[in-house]
Amino acid sequence: MSTVIEFLFILLVPLVLVGGGLVTLFAIGALFEALENPGELKGRVERAFNRPPKAPKATGPDHYYKPYWQPPKPKTP
Repeated sequence: MSTVIEFLFILLVPLVLVGGGLVTLFAIGALFEALENPGELKGRVERAFNRPPKAPKATGPDHYYKPYWQPPKPKTP
């Protein structure tokens, strides 16, 4: 049992240290980016909370645009 614990300790400690180092580097990079361009950071935050655009609606039968694949209606005199 102790060999399993020792093996997991030897395996997990370096992984945790490397992962923590990568997260720290990423956080420092994000901090410097925010300090360099504060207006862009504000725009990013605003875009994150914008509503998505509304779904397009189908045109009605009397709309001026007719798809090319639909034959034109015959004109009645």
